[in-house]
Order: sequence, then C-alpha cells, then structure tokens
Amino acid sequence: MTTPHSETSSGNASLGGAAKEVAERASALVRLELELAKLEVSKKATSLGLGVGLGIGAAVVAAYAVGFLFATIAAGLATFLDVWLALLIVTLFLLLLTGVLAAFAANRVKKGAPPVPEQAIAEAKLTSEVLKSDGDG
Repeated sequence: MTTPHSETSSGNASLGGAAKEVAERASALVRLELELAKLEVSKKATSLGLGVGLGIGAAVVAAYAVGFLFATIAAGLATFLDVWLALLIVTLFLLLLTGVLAAFAANRVKKGAPPVPEQAIAEAKLTSEVLKSDGDG
C-alpha cells in the first residue's frame, strides 16, 4: 500500500532524474556543437590560408610577367631604335604611369581620411534630438 507521500517522493525522484538526464544531454549536445564549430572554423581557416598563399604566389608571378612584358616592349622598340633609347622610352613611360597612379592614390587617401562615418553621426544626432523632444516637434 502506497501513501500519498511516497508517490510524491518517487515522482520527484523520477522528475529530478529526468531533469538531470536532460541537463546532461544538453551539456553533451553543446560540447558537440562547440567541437563541430571548432572543426568548421579550422577547416575554413586552412582553406583561407591556402587561398591567400596562392594569391600571393600569383601576384609575384604576375609582377615578373609585367616586367617581361616591358622588356619585350623595349626589345621591340630596339629593332628600329638604339637599345639605350628603347630602354629609356619604356623607363620614362613607367615613371609617368607611376606618377599618375600615385596622384590618384593620394587623391583617394585625402577623400577617405579621416575614416569617420559622418552620415551615421549626423543620423545619430538627429535621432537623439527627436528622442529628446519627446515628439513635440
């Protein structure tokens, strides 16, 4: 014969055990999710590192290719000009190109400096003023 008190205590025990099991399983699930996230980030970081390395390698090869392109242009000019004159023409062209690119770069740097989000600041000030006015405006 069971008493009401014994049923309640056994119900609490089974409820407590179930809660403990749920907590343990949730903890295990969180640990597994963290492990999965770690593996995924590690895989992506490895892929990203490899991609960056290959990109740098491609940039180095491209720099050499551009150098050979200009050597080829100079050799082509040397077929009807003196070699020194052909090299001088290519060198002056490269210096002119460098100057133009540097001027564009300086212009862009001036436009971007200092990197302050002016529109966002103005919008924040307007929002702050509206909130301070409590809708009286």
